[in-house]
Amino acid sequence: MSDATEVSAPPPVTPLRVAVAVCLLAPFAAMLWVGSYAKTDPAFIGIPFFYWYQMAWVLISTALTMTAYRLWERDRRARARHGVTVTASSSGEGGVSE
Repeated sequence: MSDATEVSAPPPVTPLRVAVAVCLLAPFAAMLWVGSYAKTDPAFIGIPFFYWYQMAWVLISTALTMTAYRLWERDRRARARHGVTVTASSSGEGGVSE
């Protein structure tokens, strides 16, 4: 028997990773729900709602993508501290090693 304590790897789904998923999926959900913005009022500086709502989501999506990236990097660093490395191959398949 070994007296060394084993450090377990963090779970694959963490609150940080859920936040990343929400940040990346929110723009898709907002744009796919066309009924919520298929109208002309309220107009903003003469631009119908339909157009300025979509343009606003371009900026919101940028901010959410930046946030998702920073959260992903934080998660990656935390996993590196636990000795878990995440690798990605050119074929798009990721692997986890300890």
